[in-house]
Amino acid sequence: MYIEEIKSLFLKHRETNLFHRYITNKHIEPLLNNLGEYVVIETIGESVLNNPIYGLKIGTGNKRILMWSQMHGNESTTTKGLFDLLNTFLDKNVYSENILDTCTLYIIPILNPDGAEAYTRINANRVDLNRDAQNLSQPESKVLRRVFESFKPHFCYNLHGQRTIFGAGNTNKSATVSFLAPAQDEACTITPNRKIAMEVIGVMNETLQKIIPNQVGVYDDAFNLNCVGDTFQNENIPTILFEAGHYEDDYEREITRELIYISYISSLNYIANNSIMGNNYESYFKIPENEKCFHDVIIRNARVAVSHSNEKINDIAIQYQEKLIHDKIEFIPKIEKIEKLDDFYGHKEIDANGLKVFDINNQLVNINYENDFVIINNDKIALLSK
Repeated sequence: MYIEEIKSLFLKHRETNLFHRYITNKHIEPLLNNLGEYVVIETIGESVLNNPIYGLKIGTGNKRILMWSQMHGNESTTTKGLFDLLNTFLDKNVYSENILDTCTLYIIPILNPDGAEAYTRINANRVDLNRDAQNLSQPESKVLRRVFESFKPHFCYNLHGQRTIFGAGNTNKSATVSFLAPAQDEACTITPNRKIAMEVIGVMNETLQKIIPNQVGVYDDAFNLNCVGDTFQNENIPTILFEAGHYEDDYEREITRELIYISYISSLNYIANNSIMGNNYESYFKIPENEKCFHDVIIRNARVAVSHSNEKINDIAIQYQEKLIHDKIEFIPKIEKIEKLDDFYGHKEIDANGLKVFDINNQLVNINYENDFVIINNDKIALLSK
């Protein structure tokens, strides 16, 4: 399958009613009504606050793939990609028909509807569902477990979003998309089903490298049986973690959305057309591990006070805080560090050239300062990327 063909599919089938970062049941419910006779739609449970959790089944093939998104409510890019994928399946074409004839997909578009509505990682009981795989203390965790046991998947896609802090290795290349074949034991053994997951990840990486070279990473595979992916891998089901990350100036995650869609199509097409034994897993180890080496903005070479009488040249690190305001996600720049940041990169960098940096009240900026602007040499400098 050629890259340009997949891109054309995306442009044709992109779900225009879903955009930016705030995606809730309210946004997807009208779309569910339009999915037609080819998708079985079920209410598979309820959240802590009694919001419905939806399950979607499509395809007639023997290879079963379970996909769930927004386990963390504020990680919505993969959900947008799922509806782009569903639109592709509904429009009969050679690729969608091949996948659906060979595979059956069960999709949970929003596992944590309360967290999605509040735009938080956790659920309404303040529990991280991705640390509840063993206790199953939350209704949302129990829903996923029931589907896993009844559907009996051959593959699991654990769909998430990652912060802007990650680089693909310790480089100035952002980890725009990251993957992981989770460990299934403390020794992080390269087991047969991990090899299968690694092989599929290798195919997606090969595809993405043609579009975003050196911007794909892998997560640390430290084992934690409380995590859902580790649990399912531990039960010998090849499981793949997807992490939708940051592309330059794409804080709405619309470019990343396309890259996630391309990952879906390329991996599902590979699964549909191959008997995957894990023999081609080694390319996985060529993907660099994520490193926390980015800030949203770095102001370099700023003159800062270290005491009443001493000043020095330092860097200023700014991270955008995501805040839900009137049903929209706003980005608020906040100073997190004032120190030498030689080992870090900024998605946006400003050189203060040895000058002082002031807030809007003409006071020297300090840690925890929140505002869209700073003042350098009497110039008002915007911190938000446009």
